[in-house]
Amino acid sequence: MNEKKELTSDHLFDRIAAILDQSRNRIVRTINSEIVAAYWHIGREIFEALQAGEKRAQYGQKMLAQLSQKLQERYGKGFSTTNLKYFRSFYLAYPNRLIPMGHPAGDEFKLATTGHPMGDQMKTNNGFHPDLSWSHYRALMRVENENARQFYEQEAVTGAWSKRQLERQISSLFYERILASKDKKGMLTQARQKTLRALGVVDVLKDPYVLEFLNLPEAERLHESDLETAIISNLQHFLLELGKGFSFVARQKRMRFEDEDFYIDLVFYNFHLKCFLLIDLKIGKLTYQDIGQMDGYVRMFEAQYKVEGDNPTIGLVLCSEKNEAIARYSVLKESKQLFAAKYLTYLPSEAELEKELQRERKRLEEEK
Repeated sequence: MNEKKELTSDHLFDRIAAILDQSRNRIVRTINSEIVAAYWHIGREIFEALQAGEKRAQYGQKMLAQLSQKLQERYGKGFSTTNLKYFRSFYLAYPNRLIPMGHPAGDEFKLATTGHPMGDQMKTNNGFHPDLSWSHYRALMRVENENARQFYEQEAVTGAWSKRQLERQISSLFYERILASKDKKGMLTQARQKTLRALGVVDVLKDPYVLEFLNLPEAERLHESDLETAIISNLQHFLLELGKGFSFVARQKRMRFEDEDFYIDLVFYNFHLKCFLLIDLKIGKLTYQDIGQMDGYVRMFEAQYKVEGDNPTIGLVLCSEKNEAIARYSVLKESKQLFAAKYLTYLPSEAELEKELQRERKRLEEEK
């Protein structure tokens, strides 16, 4: 007679964890599938409505503007005229994708008769792979070579590439380098081993396109670690308590430039200086690229949010390492004279900020 195996707490935990992991994975795949399919259908509707009037560009632009306004009123900011054009381009890149078709099994590396590398075909009910988000397809649809596009799509699935990893491979001409390589399979295997990672629910929810599709507000903590959250919260209170005209504007402020989304940790407005202050926190070593990135943030922010009467925007990069803190103001060349003559009167010095960073990090580490 077989005795029933005793169920320990560890066994029970493993079984429940498996249930939760499977459910989370299904959520991720469902979100991706629904968004991608919806945008493909919208793109098809727009294409079919406008193709008869394609030669009348002004007519098409006016219709898209009207459509965008109505959609944004009901469904949120994710339906700008630019995004509607992206949906149309998406449909044109994959005009037959939502037609059911049979696919070969296996994912061995193959060379088609045309000499192009091919992975296994997409396996999904609607023709788009549920592991790839709209952000992935935004990157893919810019690849003009259809064989290259299909290759990158499959490798993004196989290697669980993030959007950034996919864009990096496209910009490095990975497909063309594979074609030129004598060891295609070895090169492909090596690339897959370097990039393989699991796609998490939080990764998906961080995607601004998901939030726009669901018409949900962005949760600031999705873009912060626990340490970042604590330090940024302290900085927010520190500046407001200085009593030098600082007013809180935003946390994790998103700016979109072409196909990229950028997040600024903190944004303040100073009423004495009549200017914005952008703060970016780095956990780790400060690099020259970080300073250059802040200059880019300042230019983007001014282009999108600065109004008549505002003085030049200031950037502030803060770096918190284990035993060191660094603060660096970032001012565009044309604003340096104003910064030295007036801004420093109201802004905390770099030394004061570094001291505050060190104090806060030490406090947090002692509380662990």
